[in-house]
Formats: sequence, structure tokens, C-alpha cells
Amino acid sequence: MPGAICGILCRMETQPIDALEINPDSAPQASIIWLHGLGADGNDFAPLIPQLGIVDPLAVRVVLPHAPRRAVTINNGMVMRAWYDISAADFRAFEDEPGIHDSARLLGALIQREIEHGVPAERILLAGFSQGGAVVLHTGLRYPQRLGGILVLSAYLPLAASLPAERSAANADIPIMLAHGRQDPVVPMPWAMRSRDYLEQLGYTVEWRDYPMPHAVCAQEIGDIRDWIVKVLAG
Repeated sequence: MPGAICGILCRMETQPIDALEINPDSAPQASIIWLHGLGADGNDFAPLIPQLGIVDPLAVRVVLPHAPRRAVTINNGMVMRAWYDISAADFRAFEDEPGIHDSARLLGALIQREIEHGVPAERILLAGFSQGGAVVLHTGLRYPQRLGGILVLSAYLPLAASLPAERSAANADIPIMLAHGRQDPVVPMPWAMRSRDYLEQLGYTVEWRDYPMPHAVCAQEIGDIRDWIVKVLAG
């Protein structure tokens, strides 16, 4: 397998966060910080990274953090890895604003860590699935330095009402890809489409992809993700 996987421990605010890190054989020229979905952890997308064929050919470091453990209301208060709480099936109606902000700070600390390790902010891509996709979209559009791009899989835009006042001019034209399953029962595709339309109304350019799948990732999508990453890093 190209690249080496190791464990890391990043200090963020007052709590630590564990992550996997997949490193290229040579010095990284770009980084991708990839957030998993509810109840999973950073291992969830580790098997997908070699399929993208980007680690060594493009000298990309991939950071796969594990979300903090918290009680999730909709799951009867069960403690699991989650980027924020969900209290109802329509989690857009009852959003855990403090939890989303906490995870945005954690992600911001990871971005800063990559910058301190020599990767320019504009060569850092944010990627995420489901809850992780929501967090990277929320954070990336508000981040004060220009980032490389935002990849959102099977997710939506959280705290949308506050975006016009909080968005960053530095990322006004950041590349964004939204990908979604047409049969997604967890985050219905119309939610993602409304997020896409809202972003476009605010002037963002969004690449949209949809696939005949549920709340998952499919082979065609993996190819499209690779093509998008290669295009963004080449640009």
C-alpha cells in the first residue's frame, strides 16, 4: 500500500483528538483532512484512500481524525463518536450549534497543524462524509485563510442562516464538490440539493454529483472524487 499509516495525537483546546495519518513516501505537497460520519471513526475511510491513488503520486498526506465521544440524543443517549448531537430525524430543524462550533474549532486546529508542518493553507483540502461533510462545509466556508477545496459526501449545509454574516471572503471562490445518493434515507437528497442551491445563490460554484445509492459511497463516486482532487490540486 502506498504511503504509511500511523497514529497521531493532536492537542486541541483542552481535549485531545486521535487520528490516523497516511503519509506519502516523500515530503507532503498537500494535505486532505477527512472527517467520518456519525458512529464511525477515522478508520472508516482509510481503505478508500489507496483506491484514490493520490498519496504517493501527488505527495498528499491524508489525516483521518476520530470524532470525540458524546451522547447522541436520537440514539437514546448512547455515547458514540459524533461531531455534534442529533436530537431528531430532521436534524436541520434542531441543530446542535455548540457542538458544531466545537467541531469546527477542532478542525481549525488540525488545519493549523498542517500549516505548521509546512503545507500551505491553499494546499489543504477538507473532506467529509455525512456529519463530517456538514462540519467541513460549515468550517471551510468560514475559515479566514484560503483553503484548497471542500469535498462533501452525503451531507448538507448546517447552520445555513448564519453563513451570509460569517462567511470568509478568502474562500468565496473555493472549489466545492457535493456528492449524494439518490436513495439516501439518512440525509435525503433534496436536503443536499437545497444546500447546493443556497450556496449558489450566495455566489459559490458547486460541482454536483449524484448516484444510484443509499447513504454510502460507490465505485463511480470514488472515481469522481479522485478526478476532482487531481483537478483541484493541479489548479
